[in-house]
Amino acid sequence: MAAERSTADILDAAVHVREAARSATSGAAGVDGVLAALSEVMEYDHASLARWDPLRRRHTTLAGSYPDDATAYIETRLHHDPVFPVLRSPARGGLWLMDVPRQLLAASPGFQQVLRPLGIEDGVAQCLFAADGRYVGMLNVSTRRPRRAPDPARAVVILLTEALAAAVDSHAGPPPEARTAADGAADGRRPGGLSPRELQVLAELTAGRTNREIAGRLYITPRTVGTHIEHILAKLDLPNRAAAAALAATWGIEPSR
Repeated sequence: MAAERSTADILDAAVHVREAARSATSGAAGVDGVLAALSEVMEYDHASLARWDPLRRRHTTLAGSYPDDATAYIETRLHHDPVFPVLRSPARGGLWLMDVPRQLLAASPGFQQVLRPLGIEDGVAQCLFAADGRYVGMLNVSTRRPRRAPDPARAVVILLTEALAAAVDSHAGPPPEARTAADGAADGRRPGGLSPRELQVLAELTAGRTNREIAGRLYITPRTVGTHIEHILAKLDLPNRAAAAALAATWGIEPSR
C-alpha cells in the first residue's frame, strides 16, 4: 500500500508520474496513465484530471474514476463551490480535505452532497496553471481513509503540478470555431463569447502591440483598447494580456494584414 511505503519509494513513483505526464503531453499516451502512475504515489479510492474549458466555462474530465454524479459536479458546479476560490489561488499548493475549515466544509455542496455520501475522509484538490499563468484544470484525489502525518505525498503532489498542468493543457486543442478573428466574426461563432471588436483586439495582442499601436490600427482610442482587454481577460478567465495572446495563438487567431 502506498501509505506504508518509504519517502524514497514515493519519490521514485513520482518520477514515473512525470514520465507518464510527458507521454500524455506529447500525445504518445493517454492521461489515464498519469492517474495510474499517481496511485503509486498515494493510494486513492477516486481520482480525476480535468481540463478547464474557458469558452464553455466548465471543466472537462480527461481521466477519472469518480461516480457519474461526482464527475458531473467537478465538471459543471465545482467552480461555483465556496471552496473553489480558496483552492484556485496560484500561491496555494493544493487544498487537502483535512485542512479545510469546518465552516467552509459545512457551506460546500461538493463536500456535503458529493464527497460525504461517498465516505471520503481525505484527499486533495490541486489547481493546475500553465507557465504563462493560465488556469488549465485540476487534479482531484479522494480516499476513504485518513492519510498518515507527516505525509510525504503532500510535497510530491506540489512538485508534480507543472508536469500535470502540461499534460492537461496539451489536450485543450483549438475549438473548431476559433480560426481567425475575421472568420469568427463572419460566421457568428465567436470564441469565448467575445464581440467582433474584442476579437480584433485579441488578434492584435498576438503581435505584441501596445494599446496605442492597437488603437492606431483599429481607429479607436487607447483607453477603449484597455477596456476591451479588460473584458477579454474577464471572459476568457485569464490573468494578463500575455496569457490572452498565447491562447489566441494556439487558436490560430491572428491580426489582419
